[in-house]
Amino acid sequence: MPTPATRPPLLSHADLLKLKRWNTPTIYNGWEQLTRRNPALEGFNVEETRDFMPQMGPMVGYAVTVVIEPSNPAHRTANPQASSEYRRYVASVPGPKIVVVQDLDKPRVLGSLWGEVNSNTHRALGCVGTITDGAVRDVDEMTNAGFKALARRLCVGHAFVCPVRWNVPVEVFGRTVLPGQLIHADKHGFLVVPDEDTPQLLAAARFMDENECNTVIAAARGGAGVPTEELLARMDAAGAAFGEAARQQFGKRGEW
Repeated sequence: MPTPATRPPLLSHADLLKLKRWNTPTIYNGWEQLTRRNPALEGFNVEETRDFMPQMGPMVGYAVTVVIEPSNPAHRTANPQASSEYRRYVASVPGPKIVVVQDLDKPRVLGSLWGEVNSNTHRALGCVGTITDGAVRDVDEMTNAGFKALARRLCVGHAFVCPVRWNVPVEVFGRTVLPGQLIHADKHGFLVVPDEDTPQLLAAARFMDENECNTVIAAARGGAGVPTEELLARMDAAGAAFGEAARQQFGKRGEW
């Protein structure tokens, strides 16, 4: 697992705010041009997520990770100080942070780590939201706390929930997440950015968004009243211009 010494520098708060201005598919469009990974298989969730606060827009932050098993009361007995120790871990990590929770009970989800108290607690510790393959509850109160949640479902209770392990690799929605990885998430799902791609992510996303606006979107939106054959020719030319701009910048063709 990468260590702080081997990771690229954290992005500035200003750059994180700029990344937050785009939705997660737009960030993906930039990432796929930048990365040497397989953009059809890596980075994003492969199982469906539910965004319970879509009105809050995207969230961007660095992963803090925790494993829970709400059905098992033995964890509370094994380490009565687990919650306190886990909070100290969360507090020690630079923010903004997204709490990534692996629920060992899934798909038979019985209880939630999240509710009004924990969302306010984690917000105070510099966390902006969570991605959990388990459940959330107290959705209105979580929203009031400014704490966004992507989850599998809602639930009523907390069962015997407590942190079991933290600061470890976790798997949620078919994607492995390492502590400290940059995440961009919204109602479409989430993107876990490989460390080597983080420094250039903002520039790549900005370039590809402008590339679309300057070529393929402009051709489509400017076609009112244009004869069909001319419109199709414009679209072909715009697609070629889009691909050439991507090739010039990244050595890849891009979506079009």
